[in-house]
Amino acid sequence: MPAATSNPTSTRSAESGTGLVGAVVGVTVFLTLLLFAVQLALNLFATSTVTAVAFDAVREVAATPGTAADTARAEGRARRVLDQYEERGGHLAFDWDVDRDDVVVLHVVTERPALLAGIRFPFQRVERTVTARWERFR
Repeated sequence: MPAATSNPTSTRSAESGTGLVGAVVGVTVFLTLLLFAVQLALNLFATSTVTAVAFDAVREVAATPGTAADTARAEGRARRVLDQYEERGGHLAFDWDVDRDDVVVLHVVTERPALLAGIRFPFQRVERTVTARWERFR
């Protein structure tokens, strides 16, 4: 009986390398979405931090006579909490209105530093206006 011979078949197919293209595209999309999620989480943290610090500062001034020294002291404490905004290339500005009879108004504008240097992302600017009633005897 003659020996059975088999035709050698190639293990390579015409679709070789297509898994690599799909994997590269998938990883790129995943990393882009992950970067966006991290930026969004940092934005939410920055927004809540700026709001809380502004509220604490305006409440502190509302319990005082509202002199320039009082606003400077409250702003100094707020700047110490938010010092990373200016140290890392961000921007931080306070605008006080203590001339009203019924409320103290603080307008805070900050530009949060980006996660990646040189790349501007949306929602980096946080702008909050906080008011508190004067704590005075009437």
